[in-house]
Amino acid sequence: MWVLGILVLSAAVVARVGRFGFNPTDQGFVLAQSWRILHGEIPHIDLGSPRPLGSAYLHTVDFLVPAPLMVSSSFVMMVQLAVATIALAALLTGTSPLTWGPLRTALVAAAAIVNLNTYPLMAWHTVDGVFLTAVGWWALDSGLRSGVRWQRWLGLFSLGFAVIVKQSFAFAVPLGILLLLFHSGTGAKNGLWWRRSIVDLLWLGAAPLGYFGLITVRGGLPEAIAQLTGGQQTWGETLYGFWSAGFHGFRSDPRTFILLTALGALVIAALWLFRQRLGVAGRVLRLVTAVAITAVVAFVLVNGKFEHANSWPLAVLWIFLVAAGMDAVVRRRFPWQQLLVALLGWMSSLSWGYQLPSLVAGTMALGTLDLLVVALSDLPKPNVRRLSLVSFKVAGALAGVVVFLLAGVQLMTAHDKAPYADRPQGELTKDLGDVAAPMRWVRTNPSVFTYVSQIRDCLARYPAKNVAVLPDNPFAYPVFKVRNPFPMDWPLPQELVGNTKQQMLDTAQRLDRDGDYLVLFQTIQVEVLIAADPVPTDVAPDAETFGRSYVEPAVRKALHGQAVSCGNFAGVWAAAR
Repeated sequence: MWVLGILVLSAAVVARVGRFGFNPTDQGFVLAQSWRILHGEIPHIDLGSPRPLGSAYLHTVDFLVPAPLMVSSSFVMMVQLAVATIALAALLTGTSPLTWGPLRTALVAAAAIVNLNTYPLMAWHTVDGVFLTAVGWWALDSGLRSGVRWQRWLGLFSLGFAVIVKQSFAFAVPLGILLLLFHSGTGAKNGLWWRRSIVDLLWLGAAPLGYFGLITVRGGLPEAIAQLTGGQQTWGETLYGFWSAGFHGFRSDPRTFILLTALGALVIAALWLFRQRLGVAGRVLRLVTAVAITAVVAFVLVNGKFEHANSWPLAVLWIFLVAAGMDAVVRRRFPWQQLLVALLGWMSSLSWGYQLPSLVAGTMALGTLDLLVVALSDLPKPNVRRLSLVSFKVAGALAGVVVFLLAGVQLMTAHDKAPYADRPQGELTKDLGDVAAPMRWVRTNPSVFTYVSQIRDCLARYPAKNVAVLPDNPFAYPVFKVRNPFPMDWPLPQELVGNTKQQMLDTAQRLDRDGDYLVLFQTIQVEVLIAADPVPTDVAPDAETFGRSYVEPAVRKALHGQAVSCGNFAGVWAAAR
């Protein structure tokens, strides 16, 4: 039933919101890398990247789903997020999803909706890292508690895999090792302990050893190291920087709600410590305070409106940490599960462009409510008859369904108003399936539709073995099934690390020598498409083109084939020789 529920939820989310909106930049970036992997290219040798390309291997599965590629990719991403949400909820409570009742199940489903918020449904390395880390910690914890080896090994393998999708998740491994060493289920060390430890470490290192082993055998390790260490570092500065930021108005200042929660958590902790003396009055005050904190959490989620770039996920993370501190006092324990989830939120925010922990915001909100319930665990239970108990369970299930529906309504409202990098849903009148079958069911605005159509028409007009559409169009390669001869599918300045800049120029010189190529350069920025402004229908072959670095003009200068134009694209074409 859980598998069916995940599939149904994911399909429903994709059908209602995921297929609306398209941007030619990052929606297709990871798929373009997977397309290269499927054709035998080797990471950091044939294609450059400042990140390890484990996601490129992982998302080859997107090409196997029996649906149009872009929709199947959205579906896989939602499945990943749903599974990660379930895994983190199970980790936080130490319970199996198979034991959850309707209320718990509905609340976890609502948490998955909040975790999605208005994040784009697409193959992306940050989502992969969250998915693999969540599954890894959960499976490792469950395997150690139950003594089931395959669960422990699955957890260790997943944590190792998380390292090779993005450096941000490298911290998952040492935390996993600490969990392996100090978990209560590790048991006494006997003569077989070292043998088990060696096997465990092999499972932990299987994915990174296989990844870097292949690169080493092909002679690309020095270049891989140069690429992976050449990117700009980021440490999630927004998580603490917003304390000194300027906010205007009570509702927009997340610090207010964090401080209110901290005050409430302090009250609950103090009341718990003196609960024997305070008696009924103390229990009532704890209950009232817990309800107030619950209202604050709900207000933060509702007030944030699931906006893509907003401070609400930061407030949720800090509220969750405050609740974890309260729990440490109440249960007199180190809240390691809560700290792991908070650290996962931090790792997911280590980004050049999106430094927010929104992908685990729903989990942290639910985890906060769980800790409040624990802080009220000593309250007397109502003495009800069997029929009344059934009624309570039905009421709980209905309450969970209501919460899930409310989260769904906010999700739909947010996406309808502002799909990722596109127009409101009412303006998405074009189906990209009319341009290419892998994009069937994806709706976008007329400007994007025209833009993508121009690429298709140009490929038909100027056939070539080697095709590149620079700089912002990685989706074009898997969608139109063409091969990019350059080592970068989206040559952003920060992506050009190691020797990739020179490799771009060397490739241009090789193409100029051998022929059989079509290299297009866009003359407009993607902001034109997001705003649905008119896309030029005809430009001169020598028109000025848009580039994000000096590489694009240098590539264009190195090519001496026939100057061509297609719609807004100006390019260079050379027939096969």
